[in-house]
Amino acid sequence: GFRIFRQVVRYRSTDTSLILERSINRVQLLGRVGQDPVMRQVEGRNPVTIFSLATNEMWRSGDGEMSDISQKTTWHRVSVFKPGLRDVAYQYVKKGSRILVEGKLDYGEYVDKNQVRRQATTIIADNIVFLSDNIRDRT
Repeated sequence: GFRIFRQVVRYRSTDTSLILERSINRVQLLGRVGQDPVMRQVEGRNPVTIFSLATNEMWRSGDGEMSDISQKTTWHRVSVFKPGLRDVAYQYVKKGSRILVEGKLDYGEYVDKNQVRRQATTIIADNIVFLSDNIRDRT
């Protein structure tokens, strides 16, 4: 019976090491806020502050003197659940603010008004760094 017991223990410990295996879901975004944040509260849940953030990529297409500069803007949805930060974000994040957001990617599902299931990708922020006080007037 002793040998079987040792196998069970060994199996259990490898099982736990799989669960505790390190993984990373980390996002950093540096950009400008698209519109003033909104605070939403779904019944029975904590409130959440939501805003959009734009990041820009630039690259040269073509070669030599005929090359063009192309630009792509990507809009990100940022959700702040963390108490304290949620209120700071709601109060101080403004349209046009240049901020750094750190957090994790989340792929949630929701049902829209036509009862269609949709995927909502959002960055769940746990840190926001304010980099400017609207240097450029973006009204």
